[in-house]
Amino acid sequence: MKKNEMKTTDLYSLEHTMAKELLEQYEYPWESLEHIEEFIMKLGESLPQDEYASPKKGFWIHKSAKIAPTAGVIGPVIIGKGAELRHCAFIRGKVIIGEGAVVGNSSELKNSILFDGVQVPHYNYVGDSILGYKSHMGAGSITSNVKSDKSLVKVHAEDGDIETGLKKFGAMIGDNVEVGCGSVLNPGTVIGKNCNIYPLSSVRTCVDAGSIYKKQGEVAKKQEQ
Repeated sequence: MKKNEMKTTDLYSLEHTMAKELLEQYEYPWESLEHIEEFIMKLGESLPQDEYASPKKGFWIHKSAKIAPTAGVIGPVIIGKGAELRHCAFIRGKVIIGEGAVVGNSSELKNSILFDGVQVPHYNYVGDSILGYKSHMGAGSITSNVKSDKSLVKVHAEDGDIETGLKKFGAMIGDNVEVGCGSVLNPGTVIGKNCNIYPLSSVRTCVDAGSIYKKQGEVAKKQEQ
């Protein structure tokens, strides 16, 4: 994947997120990560009070959302229409959860944006990441958001590295991506739209849209239907 293929508008359909106004300001989506908190506070104040409950400062929860009594939620957070937080889901703050999204059993989110229809339903960790429309993470798959040597994260494009200036940066996952069970998306991973990641993968690169990632160095283009 080249630099000009991982821009915000290449990875995401912005009509499927409450964060459209934030994301469209930036050429690359990870540039928005440091601004999620302030955006939530601004957007939350504008949400219709007849649709969103705001039980305390920094919390906006659509009245149709389903929140399990065992879920833990730290603000600021916006939880969209028809979203579901299941048993022991943990929201660690600075999170936007889109319409119809599912955060499941023991899944943890922090400083991230979930587009509409995203599913992180079983034992997932999503930190400092953006998950596109209807993307799905299989059971136990996670975003790793800090390098082991704590150095700043680079995005490795085909035509050169992009210095992000970020210490914490998980993954940019495009629309309609399927991440297989038990996979690890290493810091700075970018996955294009309509990709499939094989189970138990360790992804350390950028994956072209419409690809099947089998393992490092073995990526196949999907057959057109």
